[in-house]
Parts: sequence; structure tokens; C-alpha cells
Amino acid sequence: MDNQIGRNIHALRKGQGLTQEELAGLVNVSFQAVSKWENGNSLPDVAVLPKLANVLRCSIDQLMGYAAERQRITDYEERYKADGYYWGVQPSHMCYEVMKLRPPAAAPRLLDVACGEGKNAVFFARNGYHVTAFDAAALGLDKAKRLAEAAGAEVNFFQANLLDFRLDSEFDIIFCSGSLHYIPPGLRREILGNYQQHTAEGGLHTLNVFVRKPFLVTPSDLRAGRFKWVSGELFSYYADWLIAFCEEKIFDCMSGGTPHKHCMDTLYAVKQMV
Repeated sequence: MDNQIGRNIHALRKGQGLTQEELAGLVNVSFQAVSKWENGNSLPDVAVLPKLANVLRCSIDQLMGYAAERQRITDYEERYKADGYYWGVQPSHMCYEVMKLRPPAAAPRLLDVACGEGKNAVFFARNGYHVTAFDAAALGLDKAKRLAEAAGAEVNFFQANLLDFRLDSEFDIIFCSGSLHYIPPGLRREILGNYQQHTAEGGLHTLNVFVRKPFLVTPSDLRAGRFKWVSGELFSYYADWLIAFCEEKIFDCMSGGTPHKHCMDTLYAVKQMV
């Protein structure tokens, strides 16, 4: 049985911060019923779907898996249709900080999460890192592959959505810039925990998140599927790691063609021996 519905229920439930028991109570079914849906052993009754969609704050189409993936990535697919590279081809300044903290001499295994058009992944690969990178947008990955080919860089690109994908192999460095605001609060501990579990001892996480500030309103605040973080929240998930560097700053942005400002928290954390 295809368990797309079950996976959607699980992700949406976690995104709302609900336990299986709480969801069961809200839609008037047993806890066992919710467990069976998520495990793929049964499907929700048609009569329950409207109530489920209401509680999980989605459409029935999204719940069934018909439109959820498309709606999550449509805006970036549209941006990536244009000629050239929407985000440019110059690497983030974070890449240079990674090189200082984890030089490429031993060809560290690096994962670029939600890599977009690949500028950072290609930079790392050109400089001696063993790079794996994924993104949900197929057009972005197409451009990333062309960028890698033009640079003579080898990158293992694949398509996946960070809300659904979980690691099952180990990396030395996990890098993610400008994408973690797509993770709803209820999924953050699970996803970051999965990344931490599959990071080698002494490994490095380099991450940033957009932070919610009442005095800053940006165009992205009005778009569905974006969830800004609370100031300092990212750092709290790394209380057991060595925080090599962290900062919060406000910067100007022209993304989307409208001048605005963002507040961002940035973290470089090292996994310690226990």
C-alpha cells in the first residue's frame, strides 16, 4: 500500500506539535487508527478527511498528496525558470568559515541541505570536499548540475524535500543556508536530531535561520509554508555541542525585487565526544 497519505499525516501532525493521541481526540477516532494511518496499515475514512484537513490546516488535496509537494516548491520553480542564476554563482561567506574550521585536506564528507542552484555545493566540491547536495526544486537542481559540470566539480545531487528526507548515512559537515524556515516548529527537533545523529564525532554543523522580529515585516512573512524561528532557538538545539561561533544580525535583502530587511541567526557547532 502506498503510504503517501500516512507520511503526510505524520509530517503535518508533527508540524502542528500534536501527538497521535491528541490528533485522534480532535478527529474523534482511536489512537490506534492514527497509528495505522501513519504506518500505512489503513487509510482514513472519506468522512474523516475534511475534519483531518481542518485540524492539520491543509487542503484535502494536500493531505492526499496530490498538491502538497507542488505547492511547497512552486515559487522557487518559477524563479529558476529565468535565465541565469537567481541566487548568483558566488558562494556564501559561510563557505569560507567552514574552510577555516574544517579544511578540505582529508576530503570531508559534506551535505548541502536544500542546495538551490548549487553555488555553495559546487564551491565546496571544487575545493576538495566530498559533496552530497539535495533540493526539492527540479529546475534548481538542473542548474546546479550544469554549474558543477562547467566547473569540473563532482557533486552527488539528488531531489528531496527537507521536510520528508531523513539521513541514513554519516557526514562530517552539514551545511544549510537560507532554508530552515520551511521547517515548522513541531518538526525541528526531529530533523535536526536526525542530522546530529548522522554526524561524525568532531563533525561540524553550519546553519542559519530567519528570526521573527516584530519590528521587521518582510514579503516572505505573508507566504504559506514559511515559519520564522525565535531568537536564539537554533542555538538551543545544540546545547550538548561545542558552539564555535554564533551571531544574530539584521541585513538588507532584495530577494523578490522589493527592498526589505531580515534578521538572521547563524551557528557553527562541533559535535563532541561523549
